[in-house]
Amino acid sequence: MMKTVYNPEVLVTGASNGIGKAAALLFAEKGYHVYAMSRHCNDEVKKFDGGGSITNIAGDVTDPASLEKAFEKISSLGIVIHCAGIGVSGSAECTPVETARRQMETNYFGVLNVNALALPLLRKNRRSLVIITTSFAGLVPIPFQSHYSSSKYALEAYGEALRMEAKPYGVKVCLVEPGDTKTGFTAARTHDEPKDSPYYDKCTAAVAKMEHDEMHGKSPESVARVMFRQANRRNPKVRVAVGLVYKFLALLVRLLPTKLRQFILSKMY
Repeated sequence: MMKTVYNPEVLVTGASNGIGKAAALLFAEKGYHVYAMSRHCNDEVKKFDGGGSITNIAGDVTDPASLEKAFEKISSLGIVIHCAGIGVSGSAECTPVETARRQMETNYFGVLNVNALALPLLRKNRRSLVIITTSFAGLVPIPFQSHYSSSKYALEAYGEALRMEAKPYGVKVCLVEPGDTKTGFTAARTHDEPKDSPYYDKCTAAVAKMEHDEMHGKSPESVARVMFRQANRRNPKVRVAVGLVYKFLALLVRLLPTKLRQFILSKMY
């Protein structure tokens, strides 16, 4: 029988594409029983030679009622991997407030909505794990993605606090911080800067640079492998950047004076 650090039943949100899909597939191939949650899916169950499986379940992280229905199919859980998220782009000033609110509803409150149902199941185990996909943009605010960065900054704080609070119940929390990653996220990002905005041309150029970097970035499978390694540790890291380049940059961010860091970012975008 496969030996695992945590109960081998895993919930992955945002599992229909990108990092979520890669994580669901990797864990199932390694023998885990994966609940792959997305907004639109069929109810098929796929079994793997190693004994693992993927069970597709419909659930919208912004809709508590749909999550309650999804969790009716989950009786036991050892790991939750939060990958559901959206991206918006625009200036801090001119991005419509409703767009910024939608960003937070999905990326931040979506994690809270899922955890409200998942944590009671996780606490039933001697040890369990919550993995939250944040971003390098949760360490530094990216120009013209201020609201996206804000949602990831919020998750960084939430994840650290949850790790301290849930520790007595055996619940570990790990923040995984990808940088530029080649997924469908790039094409799905919305462009929300009004055309009469004074920032429009600068915003358009900056977002084009971001999209170019993402499409030449690391694979979603590389992020999934980082998640899997943390899921095989009794004491996973509090946060882990994906790839040597971003590990170095994450260290640099903590060392550089804020004004110098902002100067570099403004020249990049």
